[in-house]
Amino acid sequence: MMNERGEIPVEIVHLYAYDVGRSIDLNKVASLVPAHRDIALAKRRDTPAYLTLPKPLVLSISTEECDSKLFSKISAMAKIYEDGAITVIVRYCTMSTFEELPAKAHMLIRDVSGSSSIEQFAESSFRMVREALRSAIVGYKELSESDRETYIAFCLLECPGGDPQAFINAHKDMAASLISGETAGTLHISQIEQILDKSFSYRRNDIAIFDLDRCLIIDPSADYDDVLMMAEHANYRLIELRELDFLLDEWLSEAERDIRRLYFSGRRKRSSERALRLKLAQIQGLRFDALFTLENLDNSSKIIGDYFLGSIYHRLCEIFNTDEWKFSVERRLNALQNIYELLKSDTTEQRMMTLEMVFIAVCIIFPILQIIQVMLVK
Repeated sequence: MMNERGEIPVEIVHLYAYDVGRSIDLNKVASLVPAHRDIALAKRRDTPAYLTLPKPLVLSISTEECDSKLFSKISAMAKIYEDGAITVIVRYCTMSTFEELPAKAHMLIRDVSGSSSIEQFAESSFRMVREALRSAIVGYKELSESDRETYIAFCLLECPGGDPQAFINAHKDMAASLISGETAGTLHISQIEQILDKSFSYRRNDIAIFDLDRCLIIDPSADYDDVLMMAEHANYRLIELRELDFLLDEWLSEAERDIRRLYFSGRRKRSSERALRLKLAQIQGLRFDALFTLENLDNSSKIIGDYFLGSIYHRLCEIFNTDEWKFSVERRLNALQNIYELLKSDTTEQRMMTLEMVFIAVCIIFPILQIIQVMLVK
């Protein structure tokens, strides 16, 4: 209930998605940490009964150090996916006015000056989880900022006035600024209208609006776990596609170096040809990994379909521009395959030409040697 300061109960959810390697052995994970299979959500909306999403292992993260009196409740968990992704989710409930919500996203975990923020707590928790799972990660790598996606959900557990749409209409500038991460009063009216244009409501007393890094949910019944799962899965899809694109970009640069070494160095070595055959085999393995990842991601979006959650998922994919990322991955994958196939074909042709020249030389030189031998005998 709203208190005397005009604060209402809210829940803020921080989602961090990381790509840590090519894949993760979930069976080995289960032997390393006390993780369990994710519990399926109860189907409460018009969601197909056959809805299936990637099934990660879930690891609870201790929040004992998060003892700020401003938290009425706090929890944290890590989800470990077979495709090489780990998500860290931190959720906490507090009291806030609508205007103070942006600041509440950066709360400190303790009531002590200099203590860690929620983001720092999530980052340190992720690093501990990743280190614990190091031996289960295939293609373990050092991470950069591009290997992480962040998303924040602001969930209002009470709606002043009772009508979510009317509340949004009365606080358009503040709502759009909150969702976009901008300072209140700086957005043009056209941007405000664009941000708030596509909202989703399932019941008369709820509403959800999404943007690139944040979303706003108003639901007094707190029945939004499945909506948050769509946001998590869309971020998971984005980080996987982006990582594939980055990996393929590196391989295309490697292909350029191979071409320069083979054709512009002035000499062609047999060792280079052996390396080319090895590279082609590696490309085939990468191609299969990429195709399987794309297929798994596409299957999830097909199964969700046009239902309510599907509409939210497709809206998030539209915001994240995942179709363009997918197109880029497929285009680079085909280009890479074509480059090495052409190199392989050219190398084979060069080898055949060399054999033909040797054969011709033998056919000419051997008879001449025989003639010379006969003449010498005489």
